[in-house]
Amino acid sequence: MMKEDNRNLLLAITLSVVVLLGWQYFYGVPQAEKQRQIAQQNQQTQVQTVPPGANSVPAPGQPVVTTPGQPATTVPAAVPATPAVETRAAALARSPRVAIDTAKISGSIALVGARIDDVALKAYRETVDPGSPNIILLSPPGGPNAYYADFGWVAAPGTTVPLPNATTLWSADAQTLRAGRPLTLSWDNGQGLLFRRIVTLDDNAMFSFRDEVENKSAGPVTLFPYGQVVRHGKPATLGFFVLHEGLIGNLGEAGLQEYGYDAVDKEPQLAPGTNGRVWKDTVGGFVGITDKYWAAAVIPDQERKYDGRYSSVQTGAARTYQADFLGEAVTVAPGTNATSQARLFAGAKEVSAIDGYEKDLGIKRFELLIDWGWFYFITKPLFYVMDWVFRFSGNFGVAILVVTVLLKLLFFPLASKSYASMAKMKAVQPEMLALRERYADDKMKQQQALMELYKTQKINPLAGCWPVLIQIPVFFALYKIIFITIEMRHAPFFGWIRDLAAPDQTSIFNLFGLLPFAVPAFLLIGVWPIIMGLTMFVQMKMNPEPPDPVQKMMFTWMPVFFTFLLGTFPAGLVIYWAWNNFLSILQQGYIMRKHGVKIELFDNIKSMFGKKPATATAGAAAASKPVENPPTAADDGAARPTRRKKAPAAVTGAAKPANSNKK
Repeated sequence: MMKEDNRNLLLAITLSVVVLLGWQYFYGVPQAEKQRQIAQQNQQTQVQTVPPGANSVPAPGQPVVTTPGQPATTVPAAVPATPAVETRAAALARSPRVAIDTAKISGSIALVGARIDDVALKAYRETVDPGSPNIILLSPPGGPNAYYADFGWVAAPGTTVPLPNATTLWSADAQTLRAGRPLTLSWDNGQGLLFRRIVTLDDNAMFSFRDEVENKSAGPVTLFPYGQVVRHGKPATLGFFVLHEGLIGNLGEAGLQEYGYDAVDKEPQLAPGTNGRVWKDTVGGFVGITDKYWAAAVIPDQERKYDGRYSSVQTGAARTYQADFLGEAVTVAPGTNATSQARLFAGAKEVSAIDGYEKDLGIKRFELLIDWGWFYFITKPLFYVMDWVFRFSGNFGVAILVVTVLLKLLFFPLASKSYASMAKMKAVQPEMLALRERYADDKMKQQQALMELYKTQKINPLAGCWPVLIQIPVFFALYKIIFITIEMRHAPFFGWIRDLAAPDQTSIFNLFGLLPFAVPAFLLIGVWPIIMGLTMFVQMKMNPEPPDPVQKMMFTWMPVFFTFLLGTFPAGLVIYWAWNNFLSILQQGYIMRKHGVKIELFDNIKSMFGKKPATATAGAAAASKPVENPPTAADDGAARPTRRKKAPAAVTGAAKPANSNKK
């Protein structure tokens, strides 16, 4: 039986190590490298301002924005294709611009095409260095990392009336768009249609658009409003399984729709060279493109039907990704006006801002723009508790510590019952061993006898699993919070921890920075991973050592494995784990003393250095002594009582003979 237990334990530990090693190899180290590459890439395309009202005009071959509902394959023949410009500054200079300046964002609107294609986030930088460049979210077509939003009108099939497009030069009534100060863009098609676009911007990152069409011609015109977010080329992504990066939307009854870039490429063809998916007659929601911390999403009128679409278009060697909506037809009779309303969110996915927009603007399930994951019902409430603590402490690391204490208090009654059940299990260990020996060849009778023993002693053998099972989703929820919420990004703790969402950058292999050389990512075993490993070691050594040497070796080396494996985890998560282990040590010690179970910590540590405590030696001898009156083949199957003491010395710590029944 012991060999079978060892085999099962070895298999369980091996699988756990394989999973964690696989995580580190395929995700942990590559993630750190990708984050470094993305930061370097973004620094190379930092914002470069262009004076509003510059007199430059679009050069031939400027990429044309594709309109929803039409094939998005090639640039129209009337505009010869030319190579993209080399720099972001040159791409910005292709159009006169209206500046954007609010407390949260800066940038500009291109008057050629009226695109929102230049947005930088003032409150966020590429690295923890306060002098590093601001995050650039949107960039103009023709330059590197083109990423922009566009709104307008599409004509009914067969209509030849000129409409504003990517090369249309709009006029503006102001040089700067500020929060609360509307900007009006105008364009006359010369055939009786006057287009006006009134743009407003709030204090955060929500643009509102009111498109008006005045018909001064002799006949009616039917138009379809649209909005879209376009991204040229597949961006560098973390590729992490707990994080969605790519096209995202909540499309009415269809609900949340998340498509990675590769997933869109594999969708059926909508037109030659265009793959994608369309949701018809949708009401409410949004469509857009999301990164880990930022997003750009177009939001149609929440009361009118629209068709939502994700698409991927092959453009030369790269692909263009697009999330758009196409509204219902609007017929503008002669002498009348028609309007269409839409919004654009282009900013950081701050929880308070996203939730506020959903509530105040009535955007259906806009909160899902943040990837809360499968355990949404745990993750988001847990974030709110942490955020509430943060408002008092001013430090998210402290908030993690406080929330961990609150969770321990919440689960204390369950943990207490669990440890009490484990103590009872240890006390009846001799009876369990005797029953297994008695019915070694009859597993059914063995299980029946064990169940009867549990019932008599009022033991729940599964009680010890519940605290672990409950903490798994809580641990995963906390991991999601630290990993995906922008509030944790660049959030400092104390000392050398300047970013709770990044791994501890110190390493014992260069004496925590005292030696002048860098170490590989997989050897970044910093102070907090070491603290976590030590607390795990202490927690495991509080229990009696397994009598089997294989099990003993596995439990001894397990903290070392976890120290290395968690070295690349976010520092906030490792701090949580270390602090949780410390609280568990206090909790377990209290409960063990309460139930009269000896804490074996110091005896186990002494035994590691070759010093065998007398009580431990006596207890081991008692545990290994044969059972008197062993069962024979003539037994009738009843669980004959043995003369073994119910609470052996190995559990209680008392060095008594195992076969003594005298008090």
